[in-house]
Amino acid sequence: MSMVETNYEVHDTKVLNWAKEIIEGSPSEQLVQQEVINAVERNAIWRGQECLNLLAPEAPTSPAVRRLLSAEVGTRAAEGHIGSQQRWFAGTKYIDEIESLCIELLKKVFDSNYADHRLVASMIGNMAVYTALTEPGDDIMTLSQPFGGHSSNRNDGPAGVRGLKVTDVPMDPVELEVDLDKFAAKAREKKPKVVSLGASMTLFPFPLKQMKEIVSEWEGKIFFDGAHQLGLIAGGKFQDPLNEGADVMTGSAGKTFSGPQSGIMVWDDVNLTKPFTDTIFPTLAATHQVNRVAALAVSCAEFLAFGKDYMEQIVTNAKALGNALHQRGISVLGSDKDFTETHQVILDVKRFGGGYEVANKLAEANIITNKNLIPGDRPEDWDYPNGLRIGTTEITRKGMKEPEMEMIADYIDQLLNNRETPENVKLKVLDMTTSFQKIHYCF
Repeated sequence: MSMVETNYEVHDTKVLNWAKEIIEGSPSEQLVQQEVINAVERNAIWRGQECLNLLAPEAPTSPAVRRLLSAEVGTRAAEGHIGSQQRWFAGTKYIDEIESLCIELLKKVFDSNYADHRLVASMIGNMAVYTALTEPGDDIMTLSQPFGGHSSNRNDGPAGVRGLKVTDVPMDPVELEVDLDKFAAKAREKKPKVVSLGASMTLFPFPLKQMKEIVSEWEGKIFFDGAHQLGLIAGGKFQDPLNEGADVMTGSAGKTFSGPQSGIMVWDDVNLTKPFTDTIFPTLAATHQVNRVAALAVSCAEFLAFGKDYMEQIVTNAKALGNALHQRGISVLGSDKDFTETHQVILDVKRFGGGYEVANKLAEANIITNKNLIPGDRPEDWDYPNGLRIGTTEITRKGMKEPEMEMIADYIDQLLNNRETPENVKLKVLDMTTSFQKIHYCF
């Protein structure tokens, strides 16, 4: 008789047991509630005020966005499309105003014919694209994770859930760009229904026009997953996917766009409107957090006013930080191409113990980064890859510029080469961050 595992747990049991002891040992539920509030406040002080946050997926939101995320309208339900006859509930006239403002602002920001605001996360946007444009068993091509691809377009994400057959988009490991010749050969062999360009490690633009010409031979679609590049695209600092051949673009409003955690979808082709909107509602979104929609709308207004300058400085800072680290002898990907055209800088830290060890060492000094697969790693190296990913979005919105990039490079160099202890560097970081508490590029 085989034994059945009854206590399997994916989470760290030490942390779960800490929480369990707090809950079971508390004399009242109100004190348990206070423990949650205390944890939120601890994070706000440490991560919000005392750290150099160099995580590429993070950006601080403006005061207006934060206020709206706790607004009364967040308690209201609004299933359906805009307009009283298309809603399930009565009493949505002001919600219609909020949502229509959001849609029209998104269309203006991204210069698109259509936009949707109901995706509570960009990964749900990816699911919507695959649901609308493919059938189970269809072939698609996406980026593999050592070359920047993300699970949302792979077998362990929405693409896999949809039952799609995934083939890698061939990449040049030196240039860190699509290998067009190999792509053309593989694409003509597979004739994928959709080619997805979604990269969580993203440094350089994609050859969208050439790729679109190839897949058009069998009416294939190009899907641009701009989760990381969304703000850079809107600010004219990366590439313009819809005008270069992409049929649809999704993205996360919480990264370079610096709005609330939220997904967006934009497209131009009227023939795609019904498949996309039918998939979004009623298939994937019902009540969709109207407070988040309002916050997304004001983020768009902020972006129209300040986005170009903000994105310009983000990329300037990323290039400056990449160069400063390179000058200090740290291996930076893309060093022969000015390091990056985005908010990201990617390091090869194999000689320092790998990405996991380095990220944790930096965190001891209040410098927050993340381990990352890089070319040469295998997908199974996910837990202990050789790369480190750095982003400049948050530090830019807090007012840092090129001189601060030199200082940050010094701190990283001192830690990796054991010239300073994490405790000493942490004191320098705390001194630095006190001068950069204000949120810039907003009203």
